[in-house]
Amino acid sequence: MAFLTKEERDALLDEIKTLKFNQIKGRLRGKDKKVRLAYYRNVQEVGRWMTRYVLEGLGTMVTLVETPFEKDGTISYQLVEIVVQPTPENRL
Repeated sequence: MAFLTKEERDALLDEIKTLKFNQIKGRLRGKDKKVRLAYYRNVQEVGRWMTRYVLEGLGTMVTLVETPFEKDGTISYQLVEIVVQPTPENRL
């Protein structure tokens, strides 16, 4: 499978930006059978929880950034940003 170019990564972002978290997860798993979860709701910055999927067959990483908030005594998450970038091996 060929690595995604900049235009194809932008098209992937446009395709998933309106979806919910679990819908994005399913869409990414359908795109590449070699997809792997790099980290799940990892706090790397205050108030920003990040989940990263690596699509190894496509040379692409998709990072989902969420913010937690409390709703009716339970913690919920709101997707605030999606970052689609190439892996170091992808020079396209």
